[in-house]
Amino acid sequence: MRRSLLLIIIIFLLIAPARAQRRMLNMAEHDNKPYYFGITFGANYSVYRINYTNTFAYTDTFKRIQPNWGPGFNLGLIGNLKLNRFIDLRFVPCIAFAEKNIKYQYGYPSDSALSRNVEAIYMHLPLQLKFKSDRIRNFRFYALLGGKFDYDMASNARSKRTDEFIKVSAVDVGYEIGVGFEFYNPNFIFSPEIKLSQGLINQLYKDARLPLSNAIETLYTRMIVISIHLEG
Repeated sequence: MRRSLLLIIIIFLLIAPARAQRRMLNMAEHDNKPYYFGITFGANYSVYRINYTNTFAYTDTFKRIQPNWGPGFNLGLIGNLKLNRFIDLRFVPCIAFAEKNIKYQYGYPSDSALSRNVEAIYMHLPLQLKFKSDRIRNFRFYALLGGKFDYDMASNARSKRTDEFIKVSAVDVGYEIGVGFEFYNPNFIFSPEIKLSQGLINQLYKDARLPLSNAIETLYTRMIVISIHLEG
């Protein structure tokens, strides 16, 4: 009898917390919202993907031209529209401060290596489809796929300065893919996310007066963004 009573008590102690946890569903009404909003902030790392001209391959003006990753940060808003149980349409306008580095070395003299930064201030306008998993208590996984429009407010394509080493265009479009997680708290959703953004428009603005313009055929922007979303 005592053993049976002890077994019942143990089973109750194991089951009760699990049942209580199932009842503690944060923001239970959230899944029924047709739309909601939020804010986003995070860090980005961007780089140019370079294709070279025949001039670079068959002349000795430059010994090497090498793109490198540069840091930046994002700050913006989120608008989320529910399409069905598993798919949302999301608009995430933000301002992105980015920096891309180019290292290059002239053929003569061979030790004249230089490193220059290309700074950008993007008006970043992505439109994404968000593919959601089932909600597991207060957790959910999602993947995203979408397109973007970027306008670089710091573009120097029309600059008349004589000390520019390269010129880049202001407008870019591209695609984005990523993954994220949603953690439901009592009053908000905490969502860490990582995505890859790839530009599809050649950013190089040709200027025959700049030696790098004659050595580079195309510049495409690639960016990795690590974000934190706070949604409600």
